[in-house]
Amino acid sequence: MSDQQKPWVIEKILAYSSISTIVIAVVAYITTLIVAMVAGREALAGGLWQVVTFIAYVGLPVGFVLLIALLVINFSRRGREK
Repeated sequence: MSDQQKPWVIEKILAYSSISTIVIAVVAYITTLIVAMVAGREALAGGLWQVVTFIAYVGLPVGFVLLIALLVINFSRRGREK
C-alpha cells in the first residue's frame, strides 16, 4: 500500500472497537435470553445480570455509532485524496 492508502491509527481503533462492541452486545443479548428462559426474568433483576442486561441494551447502539464514525472518517479521507 502507498502512504495515502494506509489506514490511520484512529481508523483501526474505531474498526476494532466497533466490531468488538457489537459482538459483545450480541453475546450479552443471547446470554440474557437464555438466562431469562432457564431461570426466569426474576434472575436478571439482581447481581451481575444487571450489568449484562445493560451491555445488551447499550452495546449495539454504541457499536453502530462507532461504525458510522469510522465510515465518515474514511469517506472524508478518501474525498481529500482525490
